[in-house]
Formats: sequence, structure tokens, C-alpha cells
Amino acid sequence: MPVRTLSRPCAGLLVLALAVCSSSMATAWTLNEPRDDANSRQGSSLYDSSGTLDSDQNDFELPSLVATGSQAISGEEYRLGRAWLRQFRAHVPEWRDPIAQDYIESLVSRLVPYSGLPGVNTTITLVANGSLNAFAVPGGVVGVNSGLFAFARDEAEVASVLAHELGHLSQRHYARSKSRAEQTQIPAMAAMLAGLVVAAAGGGDVGIAAMAGTQAAMIQDQLRYSRRYEQEADRIGLQAMTQAGYDPNAMIDLFRSMQRMMSLQGGTPPEFLLTHPVTESRISDAEERVRQLHTSVTRGDDLQYHLIRARALLAIHQRSPSQAMTILHQDNAPQAAQQYLQALLDAESGSIDTALSSLDQLAQSHPDIAMLPASAAQVAFEGGRTSDAVARAQRQLRLMPDYYPASLLLGEALLQQDPERSYQVLSNLSRRRSEDPAVFSLLAEAAGHSGHQAWGHLARAEQMQLDGDIDRAIRQLDVAEAVARRSDDFNAEGQIIQRKKAFREYRETMEKF
Repeated sequence: MPVRTLSRPCAGLLVLALAVCSSSMATAWTLNEPRDDANSRQGSSLYDSSGTLDSDQNDFELPSLVATGSQAISGEEYRLGRAWLRQFRAHVPEWRDPIAQDYIESLVSRLVPYSGLPGVNTTITLVANGSLNAFAVPGGVVGVNSGLFAFARDEAEVASVLAHELGHLSQRHYARSKSRAEQTQIPAMAAMLAGLVVAAAGGGDVGIAAMAGTQAAMIQDQLRYSRRYEQEADRIGLQAMTQAGYDPNAMIDLFRSMQRMMSLQGGTPPEFLLTHPVTESRISDAEERVRQLHTSVTRGDDLQYHLIRARALLAIHQRSPSQAMTILHQDNAPQAAQQYLQALLDAESGSIDTALSSLDQLAQSHPDIAMLPASAAQVAFEGGRTSDAVARAQRQLRLMPDYYPASLLLGEALLQQDPERSYQVLSNLSRRRSEDPAVFSLLAEAAGHSGHQAWGHLARAEQMQLDGDIDRAIRQLDVAEAVARRSDDFNAEGQIIQRKKAFREYRETMEKF
């Protein structure tokens, strides 16, 4: 479960965020015009299924920063969200765990249809931070800290947090608060985002100070406005989670747990409570709403959640892995989850045979849980058993052709055996996940090792721009163009020139913020 940690100065981000909320907001991303075709919404890739250039697509286009697929999110909000995400990635350590990523994406996809966000393409980013926090950014960006899993007792509680954040998006609270802020000259939302970035990057006190200072600067009327938004998001979230089959009482249980945690800590509350204060009136309002709902709980205590929680705890307690097991045991986690975590611990200690045997046994007992065979394939690969990992991933993909964790692992494992096949696998995956820097990072390696040098440099540039490093991405395109010319790869050269123009426009737009 690798974590990418970047340490960069964040002071400029506060200036950027403040500017975004001012008149410069009129300067929007203009790289692509809105398109109605499905390909523009799903993203595009450089390669077709055979690993060659697909001339029927506009290859390596930046994922659309305009079309949203829903009236609930404006083009301006969508552009801001995608721009913000790139800045966020450049400054914040991400929890890059494909299995956890797929789980959260699936959970969000269950809630979106009931959240007033039809057709919205959400983008999920996982943050390597042990504090309790989750957030939503205009344009469908949803962020989740690994610490949320350490705090929430079951899937319904996590669903309640995500449903609440989706409620903020569907009610367009950013757009509404922006209008209100313009009346009072207080760019509150932008400063909140900047504080969130600083806090998530590890400068907790600085981030908290930024957020607290912004709150103090607001007039009392603005504070009342914010509390009303929280109630609106709660009501939308309760309705969404109920319709998705979750017990809405989980939101109230989570509120109570947050209150207890805050009283026990006695100090500064976690970031989530700074921007989402829990009051008795808010809890009472939620309780009254639950009484009015017609509930039909169809989703119980899902084992998958406890497996993901085990992975999150292991990521949080990397320096003392046994602490993760202690927490699961103290919380009376299902025995299968404890067995799963023990298998991961065995793998980390080098007992690969024991780990694989345990994971295979769990997979046989729970054949509907895809992350179990995927975890076994990952353990085999990280344990140096590449052929076994390839065989396991291929076997799972025959049953689940679009399962992201298995596809990514297969592409990475094949790099050691058959770079050309790896190139093909990752090319196909890049079509489905055009906002995923991990895919383009591996694709760059596969292209380079399989003789597609120019395309490899281009893929690396795409990974860099997705990670928010636009200057290095442009320099990488210069390298790609030189390589393409030396090898007379005219298709690659044409694509690189197009992307260079787009990247420069992208940088110019960022400089205007």
C-alpha cells in the first residue's frame, strides 16, 4: 500500500484560493469545449486495445474541465474542482491504494443517484492522513482521509459522511456561499480550501489557524448561512443514504461519537468538525428528519468495510503495524477482518506462503468479495512471485474484466515479464481512468520498456500534469518531441505538439488565478 508523500511550500496556495473566489474567477479553463459524446465524459487514451494509436479519438486530451453531465454542477464549478484537485495532489500526501480506491468509488456511486447529482462524474481522492476528515469540492471532487476509516465503526457511518458531502454538491453550496461572500467581500470558501490543503499536508496548526481565522472574519449573518447549509446537506444526505439502503440512524450515531471524541480530547477538534460543527440543534434536526423517513434497511454490516478498515489502519500505523490489529480486536471486528489483517501482516514480515494460504481460504469462504483475490495477487507480486501474481490477476479479470485493482496490478506485474502486453493492458485502463496519475505513471514505464519511447515521455507528462506539476510536464513534452523527431514517429510528434499547446494554456490559466 504505497503512499506518495510530497513536501512542498503551501503558502502560495492560500493566495491562489483567495484569488479564485474573487474577480479572476471569470478566467476559466478553456482547453476543451463542452462535448456531448460519451467519450468526452469517460476520458480518452493514447492507445487502442491492440496497443497502437487509435486514430478515431483525440488522444491524450486533458480530461474535460467543462462538461459536467448535470445541471447540479456548473461548468465553472467543474473547472474549479479539477484545477483545485491538481493543486491538492501537488501538495498533499495521497493514500494510493487501488483496492481502497475502488471500494470508495463504488460506495459513492451507490449514493450519487439519490443525491440530486444525476450524471455527475465524481472524482475520488484518498488522503494519507490519520485524522478524521472528508470534504467535497465544486465539480464533483470528493476527498476522504484514511483516518475516517479508523473512526467510523461500519459502512453506514462512512456512507453518512459521503452522503452529506454529496449533499453540499447537489445544493451548490459553494456557488451560493460565493454569491453571499461577494456581497460581504469575504472569500470564505476559497480560504477554507487553502486551510484544508495546509492541514492535510501535515501543517495541522497552520491549516487550523487559516480556517479559524476565516471563520472569525465572517460576520454573524454569514455564520448562520453556513449552519443552514449543514442542515441542508444533512437532510439530503439522510434521504440519499436511506434510499441507497443504509440505516440513517448511522449519521446520528456518528454525530454522537464525534461529540464524545471532542469532549475527551479537550483541545482542538479534527478538521472535519472545524468545517462541519456538530451542535445539539443539528443533531435534533437530523433525528426529526429520520423519524419522518420511511426506512427499509437493505445493507447490513458489510464485511468489505471491515477489510478496507484493516487496510486503512495498517496504512496509518505503518511504524507499528501490530497497533492496527489491536484496534480491530478492541472494536470486535469480524473474525474474517482480523484474519485478513493478519495475512497482510504476515506478508509484510515475509511469510508469503502463510499469507496467501489465509487469503485464499478467505476468498473461498467469501467468493463475492473481489478484494480478497485481488489482495492475494498483490501479496504475491510484492513478495516477488510475479508469475503467480499475473496468473491470479488474469484469473480474476476473466470473471471481472473491468476490475480496476486487478487491471492495474496486471499491468505492473507484466512490466517484469512482457512490457508490450503491459503496455496494452495499461493503455486500455487509461481510457477508463483518464484522471488517474498512477495509471499514467505505469503506462510511461511500459511504453519506455516496450520501445514506444516518445509515447512513454508523453504518458509521463500526463502523469505530471495530473499531479499538478505543470512546469515539469511541459519540460517532459519537450523531451518527448525531441525523441519523436529522432525516431520519425510523426503520429507521436503531432500528439505531443497538441498537448504542449494545451499544457501552456493550462499554465497560463493557472498563473491568472
